[in-house]
Amino acid sequence: MTIPAKPVLPRFPVSASKQQALEEKFRKLKLQLNEIQESFMTSGGPGGQNVNKRATCVYLKHIPTGLAVRCQKQRSQGLNRFLAWRSLVEKIEKYYLGQSQAEKEKLEKIRRQKKRRSRRLRLKVLREKRYRAEKKKLRARVREWE
Repeated sequence: MTIPAKPVLPRFPVSASKQQALEEKFRKLKLQLNEIQESFMTSGGPGGQNVNKRATCVYLKHIPTGLAVRCQKQRSQGLNRFLAWRSLVEKIEKYYLGQSQAEKEKLEKIRRQKKRRSRRLRLKVLREKRYRAEKKKLRARVREWE
């Protein structure tokens, strides 16, 4: 009989699969609870009296990296807490593992699009455009002269 792994994070009001996925990422990154500073404050905006009077906003800071997250998307503190932890773990993962390959390719594509064309390439493109224009002129109807 295997003993289930001891929960690393506090219990959140979400499904067990979401909680487990978050704990797995937390373990994979070898993070410690004492590295993270957690505080609660009142949030504002939509949500009525509940968010204005209760401390529903969650602020998390990873002390070694200095990465911080603040979450006040939901009316409940528990759900905001889960969302903040998940967001912080994703940020830390990006910080340690670097950008994903897809993000790098996207940035490279944008860089290539913004790059100025060389004089030689511009002249080649213009030659091709002129050639196409001449071709299109030949498609015109033949006029009869009277």
